[in-house]
Amino acid sequence: MLVLSRKPNESIIINDNIEVKILSVDGDQVKLGIVAPKSVEIHRKEIYKQIREQNEEALSSNMELLKNFKK
Repeated sequence: MLVLSRKPNESIIINDNIEVKILSVDGDQVKLGIVAPKSVEIHRKEIYKQIREQNEEALSSNMELLKNFKK
């Protein structure tokens, strides 16, 4: 893991096309701005985990249907 210190209005660049900018710091809350191509999906981690779980459930359901169809 790379750990960086940034102040408000400072940013980091990822892969030449994604900018993460610190908009503000208020107590223990940090507001980030992210500039990225529309093709890059950006999710909060808890939402990303939900999406992955739903995709895995859908895949296992489809695999079960396929197994039953082959019989």
